[in-house]
Amino acid sequence: MKNKKAISFVAVLVISLFVLAACSDTGGSEEASSGDKKTVEFMHLWPEGSSAQHHKIVNDIISGFEEENPDISINLEVLSNEQYKDKIKVLSTSDKLPDVGMTWAAGYMEPYVEGDMYASLDDVINKDDFVSGTTEAFSVDGTTYGLPLELNTSYIFYNKAIFEEYGLEEPQTLEELKDIVATLNENDVTPIALGNKDAWTGSMWYMYLADRLSGNEDVLTNAINRENSFEDPALVQAAEEVQNLVGADAFVEGFNGLADEEAKSMFMAEQAAMYLIATWDLPNYTTNEDVSQEFRDNVGYFKFPTVGGNGNTNSYIGGTGVGLFVAENSDVKEEAKKFASYLVEQWGERAVTDVGVIPGTKVDAESMDLPEMYNNVLNDLNTAENITLYADVQMNAEDAQVHLDAIQALFGGEITPEEFAKRNEDALAGEE
Repeated sequence: MKNKKAISFVAVLVISLFVLAACSDTGGSEEASSGDKKTVEFMHLWPEGSSAQHHKIVNDIISGFEEENPDISINLEVLSNEQYKDKIKVLSTSDKLPDVGMTWAAGYMEPYVEGDMYASLDDVINKDDFVSGTTEAFSVDGTTYGLPLELNTSYIFYNKAIFEEYGLEEPQTLEELKDIVATLNENDVTPIALGNKDAWTGSMWYMYLADRLSGNEDVLTNAINRENSFEDPALVQAAEEVQNLVGADAFVEGFNGLADEEAKSMFMAEQAAMYLIATWDLPNYTTNEDVSQEFRDNVGYFKFPTVGGNGNTNSYIGGTGVGLFVAENSDVKEEAKKFASYLVEQWGERAVTDVGVIPGTKVDAESMDLPEMYNNVLNDLNTAENITLYADVQMNAEDAQVHLDAIQALFGGEITPEEFAKRNEDALAGEE
């Protein structure tokens, strides 16, 4: 039932790539009062302020769809990431999801699929149009319930001007990263922006440390799959390394009370030297013209370093990003499917040329004039040996919440590494 396998993208797959506001009860759909015009309720999580390029392109696609389909109108609601998750959860309790909305894969999808809230999209999807492995992440028992929009990997982005000022170079090992942290602290520069109020950000740090310490053996994914225990020594040691970084003052003061958007703003205001985030943020460093060219030119990135001589830097934390669902109980299901299919089709190439993110659909990137960083990321994917899906996405909603709460407590020094591992193990074993 659960799609909890680490997503491995071999080179050939990436070569093909080359080519929530107030929780009001507003879900569902209504027919427009005039004539036979239908209204499709669409909710997404790309606000104009923090995701300007995404927001603009979606609006353009909606305009194009309405022009081609004058009998259908799109009623749009836009929320921030966390607001979106909260509102979708509330709407689902009364089975009043929007006609079309955004979803994550694997464990996140599970309760919605089990509750018959997501419609099958097998009748509108052509899997040959998508990068291999992406549609599978949105499938349960061979049925597709989501149309993939993004493919992501996570990196540590850094300010090249700050590094140059203090004679710093991209670290290859965790010890070298700690030396960079020490140098920056000595010069009163905040080393790393982290908004761990949204604990999935801290989970990425933990996951990378676990991946490196386990030697790319999928120990974390196997623990989630129940093929081994979350109390595996590598997973406990990864938690120890998290607290070592906290003890070294690696992260901005008050990180557990900061949202990711605040941490992002700090990095983009050049108030911190580094920031670990996924490639959904590439536009801010490449194509987003609302961000100064000087800043964009100043951003570099490096792969998460090895830890104690262990790990493979061609192993990534990431996987599929958001996809589109259609509500099973929608009164305008066919129109909703038509719109979702249209949006994904239009999103592909424009995601590359206008936004600068990696789409779930195949594109002919060789024919496009792309920023250097974007091409570098594609080259990295070409040599990727493993991509492990984000832990909170692999887990079901209840286990994911336990994991994220434990991440906050771990970073805050409220629990020991052993207690952290046991909380996750008990939840996954069904003991919480």
